[in-house]
Amino acid sequence: MSTNATIPAAGVPTPLTMAEVLRVPVMRRLWYAQLVSTFGDFLALFAVINFLTFHLNATPRDVTGLQIAYLLPIAVLGVLAGVFVDRWPLKPTLVASDLARAGLCLLLLFAHSTLQFYLVMAAISVVSSFFGPAQGVAIRSAVPLHGLRSANSLMQQVMFGMRIIGPPLAGAMYVQFGARYCYIGDSITFVCSGLLIASLAITRPALATMEKKLDENEDAKPKQGIASILADMKVGISFIVRHAGVFFVILALAAGMFVLGCFGPLIAIYVRDTLHTSTKIYSVVSAMIGVGMFAGISSLGTLAKNVKNTTLVYFGLGGIALGVFLLAELPYVWAAILANLIIGLAVAGIIVPATTMIQQETPPALMGRVGSTNMSLIFAAQILGLLLSGLLANRIGVVHVFQICAVMLVVLVVVGKLFMEPQTHPTPA
Repeated sequence: MSTNATIPAAGVPTPLTMAEVLRVPVMRRLWYAQLVSTFGDFLALFAVINFLTFHLNATPRDVTGLQIAYLLPIAVLGVLAGVFVDRWPLKPTLVASDLARAGLCLLLLFAHSTLQFYLVMAAISVVSSFFGPAQGVAIRSAVPLHGLRSANSLMQQVMFGMRIIGPPLAGAMYVQFGARYCYIGDSITFVCSGLLIASLAITRPALATMEKKLDENEDAKPKQGIASILADMKVGISFIVRHAGVFFVILALAAGMFVLGCFGPLIAIYVRDTLHTSTKIYSVVSAMIGVGMFAGISSLGTLAKNVKNTTLVYFGLGGIALGVFLLAELPYVWAAILANLIIGLAVAGIIVPATTMIQQETPPALMGRVGSTNMSLIFAAQILGLLLSGLLANRIGVVHVFQICAVMLVVLVVVGKLFMEPQTHPTPA
């Protein structure tokens, strides 16, 4: 299904707005499903963190470990999951993933130790490693190429909007009903998401011929079992490495998430030791990232409609570098608020254009593998940022960590412009 767009004289379709994209039935229900399940995720995560903190007396390391337990399976299994997403029927994969996560959420009812919570969250993450790439394939199949940026903006708008309103809503429900009902609520949201997706007619092009062409350099002898899986993985990774534009934006996404991984745990220390202020200021400063992300996502469709995806990624990387540099060089509350707002806006300038470019440039036969590899690198970068942030801050100080991150991003912009500027590639049919 697609939405017709007005074709200008030059023959280039006018980019679809978010409202026009929502008129595509498949996209609209995928968006509803994302809205429901994302709130459920915040609900369960808030309840788990509160239970660990106030009932199990968890240490900061325990809470950080919970994040790593959720991120690690996706980072490790992402590349492999994409192979199966490209092989399996799309709608059953999405529905089964939602229903499996609904059942796993109910296991939280029986978790009473830190290790048990880690195991359940890791199991949910394993299933999510299949759902994420499959959802990307569904969006790519349902929305025309000139509507993909608005489609990705809508999906990210849900994520960033929930970062603002999710914690207070989840907190109110936790106080009112307790952790058990939060876990049940999350399970229900996954069931609702699965039912919404089950009602859709999701199709994608026949992939056999395209896959054969993409694999033309491989041995013509048919492969089976593990050899077949490894061969499929090789095809996906080979496409990424050979396509300069896709390689650059995936690298940019990973770099941005690495900086956020370093930045997130250290901002509280920065507020305490550098700004010498209170928890109230920390709450305001942290919230500015979410506000910036949401504002950036919401304005991309109007303010940057005709700007190239790679240009937006350059500005995004530069914006994060500017925000981190302001934090390092201007130790004032107003500067911290402005810097975090800039960082949030800049993150939006990377995520949506980079995701859109990946979808536009990747052949449908490889969407699962390329999307899952991208997701794997993003989560791995976040984990690396989490692990290195404390180690580096203890050795060289928080301010110097911020300075290193800013320099790294500037170098990446220069390298991308000089060596990885995408060449003209025919848009996949």
